[in-house]
Amino acid sequence: MSALLDLRGVEASYGASQALFGVDLQVREGELVALMGRNGMGKTTTIKVICRLLKNSAGDVAFAGQDLRSLPSHKAAQLGLGLVPEGRRCFTNLSVWENLYAAARPGAWDLAKVYELFPRLGERADQMAKSLSGGEQQMLAIGRALMTNPRLLILDEATEGLAPVVRQEIWAAIGTLKSTSGLSILVVDKTISELRRIADSAVILERGRSVWQGRIDALTSDLRNKYLGV
Repeated sequence: MSALLDLRGVEASYGASQALFGVDLQVREGELVALMGRNGMGKTTTIKVICRLLKNSAGDVAFAGQDLRSLPSHKAAQLGLGLVPEGRRCFTNLSVWENLYAAARPGAWDLAKVYELFPRLGERADQMAKSLSGGEQQMLAIGRALMTNPRLLILDEATEGLAPVVRQEIWAAIGTLKSTSGLSILVVDKTISELRRIADSAVILERGRSVWQGRIDALTSDLRNKYLGV
């Protein structure tokens, strides 16, 4: 089966500073892939390339069989890329409902389904996003991405900086999406214990290169210590 998302030999730079030196990454329909690596190894830069927020200088980037390299970010999003960015970035001067409605596109995901996944958003529908807790803002960011009815949901550090109980709520929601929605999901995270429960495979980046990829259950302690340890 061909990959829904397919990156091969991707290189990218910020001005004169090269950040990616050869990233290979594939996500198939209905698969949850973990993109892993220590801080500063190129994970968020890879996400920016996928979403066309940063152009790659070499390599191939394809989504749903279409070459993304010449597309602006909004055109890539219209193909079905749904991004939950690092740091949440909700529209703080809009209400929960307005944040969700602003992103709405036709499809299975609507307000009722988002509120079913995250009941707290339904309870706070009229609240301004800036008044929400960090965890609630993260739920809102995920809900907003789902309202675009994506084919691929990309979560960049979705649980970073959240209280343990809230992290569990987010992981539970991601697990529900994996088991019930049929969505393809790309997760940037370091939490091995949670990823083992829901991820199908993983890709590890080291200094802007893909250095390991395979089934999540093949990620041994030696590999974790080599590529993910402090």
